[in-house]
This record gives sequence, structure tokens and C-alpha cells, in this order.
Amino acid sequence: MARKKEHEKEPNHERWLVSYADFITLLFAVFVTLYAMSQTDKKKIEEVMASMRDSFGFTQSSAPTPSVIESGAMNLIPQAPSKATSTPMRRGKTRGSTKEFKLTKASLEAFLIKSGAQDKVSVSQNQRGLVVSLKEGGFFDSGSATIKPSAVTLLKDVIESLSEYSNDIRVEGHTDNIPISTSAFPSNWELSTARATNVLRYMMKEDFEPDHLSAAGYGEYRPIADNDSAEGRKKNRRVDIVLLSEQEERREPTAMRPVSAPLGSGPITPEPKKE
Repeated sequence: MARKKEHEKEPNHERWLVSYADFITLLFAVFVTLYAMSQTDKKKIEEVMASMRDSFGFTQSSAPTPSVIESGAMNLIPQAPSKATSTPMRRGKTRGSTKEFKLTKASLEAFLIKSGAQDKVSVSQNQRGLVVSLKEGGFFDSGSATIKPSAVTLLKDVIESLSEYSNDIRVEGHTDNIPISTSAFPSNWELSTARATNVLRYMMKEDFEPDHLSAAGYGEYRPIADNDSAEGRKKNRRVDIVLLSEQEERREPTAMRPVSAPLGSGPITPEPKKE
């Protein structure tokens, strides 16, 4: 009997799909493993950094307030290097004179116009130095010494223009002649002093050296306008930040230095006994 001829099997041209699928599966497993390792390492690094911060007494710094540059405004002064959380109090290196004060005044005025804040801050220059006036309406509520949260960014930008100077700064509070009598502020003396002090404290928070700052409250007794009109009283309600001229600085009290002990005032050492 004749044997039935068997047909040859056609070659399978799709066998490569099996190997390809295995390769893709292995590649996926590799990427999953690498991702898991990176997440673990990141978590470990964060734990180590947190431990180091706790050990050395550092705290997580909060998000910085937008500066003049970040907010799209003009650059008032050369930007200082960014401060670390534990940066010591900064001391300006430039000794301000009439020429430098004029340049800063012009830059500040241009910035205030560009930012639309000329109704909240005014700048002037006189023999006392450079005077930056913070108007009550822009920074304080009536009868309050608390700086408005909405005014903090503007205040930061304004005082930043003074930070490059080594001159002393005096913060002066002023009011109009309308009496005030509250539990917190029995008179305008207390209100004007509290406002000046709060501005000074904010400057210290921004790392101005406290031994080059001073605060004073003048109540209604240093007006710059007539208190008989509403417009005049509005101008008188202000806090002046005065970057003092060298002449004015000479009138400021200076810090006392330790006095050397007079000769012979130290402890007496007994002479050794002679044998």
C-alpha cells in the first residue's frame, strides 16, 4: 500500500513575538525596580537631612516673599546673595552720602510709580538724611499699630533699598492731633511709638543690625502739614524711616565700651615666702 505523503509544515514567522514579549516584560520589571530604588533612596535622604537639621538646630525655611525683581519691578539696588536660615545680622558696606542718597531716592521714586505705591510711600531728602515716609493708610488701620498683612511685601521692598548702607537708621512714628484714648493707647504718644517700634522689629526680622537702629514716637508734635484740615491730618499720620546722614549720626548716642580697669586695681598676688 502506498504511504501517504505528508505535507511539510510552514515555518512560523511570528515566533519572534514571544521573545519580544519576554524582553518587554523584563525591561518593564527593570524600570519598576529602578523606580522603587530611587524612591527609597529619596526617602532615606530626606530622613537623613531632617535628622541633621534637628541635630544642628536648623528649621525648615518658609517660602520667601517675592522680591522687587521677582515681582517684575525695577532693581533698586544690587541684589545681595541669598540668605541662609542662620545668616547673621547684615551690615551694609556703603557709607551713604548726599550723592548716594539722591540715587536711592530717584530709584525708590521710580519703583513706587511703577508699582503704583506712590500714594502709600513718599521719599524726601534733607539735612537729616534720606527720609522714607510710610503713610498710615497704606500700612496701618486707624488707631492700630499692627502692620497690615497686605503691606508687608511693599515694606520689605522699601527697606531692601536701605540695606546696603552702613549708616544708622531711626524709625519715627507720628500722628495727627485727634486724641486717642484706648486701653492699648492712652494717647498719641503710645500709638506713634508702637508703630515705629513695630516697623523697627520688622527690620530686625529682615536682619538689620539692632545696634544701628532706633525708634522714637513724636505723637502729634512733629507735623509736616496743617492739622486743621483733613488732608493735612492725613499727611501727618505716618512712620518715617530715616537713613541718617553722617552729620546727624554724630548726634546719636553711641554704645558704651567696656572701660579698662585702672592700673593696680587687679587682684594682688602674694609674694612667695623666702626661706
